[in-house]
Amino acid sequence: MATLSTHPGGIVILDFGSQYNRLIARRIREAGVFSEILPYNTPYEQILERKPAGIILTGGPSSVLAPDAALPDPRILQAGIPILGICYGMQLLAQLLGGKVERGQVGEYGPARFYRSGENALLEGTPQSFRVWMSHFDQVKQLPPGFRPLGKTGNVLAGFYDDRRRIYALQFHPEVSHTEYGDRILQNFVLNISRAATGWTTGNIIEHQIREIRRRVGNRRVVLGLSGGVDSSVAAVLIHKAIGDRLTAIFVDTGLLRKDEARQVPETFRRHFRMNLRNVDARDRFLSALRGIADPEQKRKIIGREFVEVFTEEASRIPGVTFLAQGTIYPDVIESRPSGGPSATIKSHHNVGGLPEKMQLELLEPLRELFKDEVRRMGLELGIPHKLIMRHPFPGPGLAVRIPGEVTPEKVRLLQEADAILLDALHRHGLYDRISQAFAVLLPVKSVGVMGDERTYGHTLVIRAVETTDFMTARASHLPSAFLDEISTEIINRVSGINRVLYDITSKPPATIEWE
Repeated sequence: MATLSTHPGGIVILDFGSQYNRLIARRIREAGVFSEILPYNTPYEQILERKPAGIILTGGPSSVLAPDAALPDPRILQAGIPILGICYGMQLLAQLLGGKVERGQVGEYGPARFYRSGENALLEGTPQSFRVWMSHFDQVKQLPPGFRPLGKTGNVLAGFYDDRRRIYALQFHPEVSHTEYGDRILQNFVLNISRAATGWTTGNIIEHQIREIRRRVGNRRVVLGLSGGVDSSVAAVLIHKAIGDRLTAIFVDTGLLRKDEARQVPETFRRHFRMNLRNVDARDRFLSALRGIADPEQKRKIIGREFVEVFTEEASRIPGVTFLAQGTIYPDVIESRPSGGPSATIKSHHNVGGLPEKMQLELLEPLRELFKDEVRRMGLELGIPHKLIMRHPFPGPGLAVRIPGEVTPEKVRLLQEADAILLDALHRHGLYDRISQAFAVLLPVKSVGVMGDERTYGHTLVIRAVETTDFMTARASHLPSAFLDEISTEIINRVSGINRVLYDITSKPPATIEWE
């Protein structure tokens, strides 16, 4: 597992509950520097063990004036490590260093104009004024002793600094795209002030992980559940590159996959990578277990239970297996543990929970510290086909959660056919890579139609397409009306049983991306 212990000279990000903490980490990594997000109350000794070049204190929803305010170990201020506080982090630094924070009369949210106060290392290369993104209510009213102002937005102090102590604070968020010169500001802190170690590149990550996999696994064997999704595919190829046939990949056909996927995925990995792969046909088992079930959460639990049982049965037939490999990525890890921040929520995730303890296998998660874009770049460098690496997300329970209500073999067939037509048309028109996710949903609703001179009573299909950067929020894609006309006609003409096609134009929030 990659940490600053194995990549010293990176940046520690102490999380106080900001919705932007992942964005900070990604911006830093884009500069070629490893960054690690830790809970705000991580013990001082554990922070020092990582030998960070710099520390960033994130924003957060709480007030430093609250009696239960989230506080880091104050010894980080005496360690001589460069520190940048953002939003709540700025107010925190002001309070800890002897300044004064007060409740504001009016909050400051959204775009604002920032006006610099002189020259300093953090804002080097930025103009005298530029647009920034604000999100705060409390205000720093008095600077800590020895600090100077960075600038203002209106009459509000928007930052302070001490170049000698290398401590900086910003009230605005440099990590969001709405802030002009935000990348330059972060790079000034990371590269010029902290002088962090560069070298966090795709090639170096691959080499490091291959060495680490070989060190951990030795001559033992590994089993992995291959879904055909981006994360499990990259994990499989990376591990196979490290240990060859001592990896066994298990592909389970649940009967809920995209059209032809049960044939294409095993063929790709056997032919292209000569991987040791076992193909399990469990279609009848899954569809039988789902018979009569309409509740979405119950469907998810049934599919999860059946997958664990099928996978465990197959894995137990492989002699000498010691490790269970998973395609866990960094957002899964962050969402599955408490950040320690005041807005902390714990989200269980299928990749982090693992399989039953009775398997008694060690977890091997070589992508655990990588964001999705980093995983995609790694996959391309490992030679995984572009079409597979750039594919849109597909839910773990498969098409079952794109069929509201009871799942039947006939409904699955209809949805597979319609979904395949949609995806093929998106590729054909050059639209697939311009949107983040697109899919079809088969509703438990029938309506009257006319085809030829005959009355029909067929299923209703919904097309969903969204654009997003992080999948936490998303807006509906504005697909061309001519394309929607074409795809509607093609689906109705080619998929007998569907006679009406709708287009979902709802954003997230208030809706979710998937329907269930």
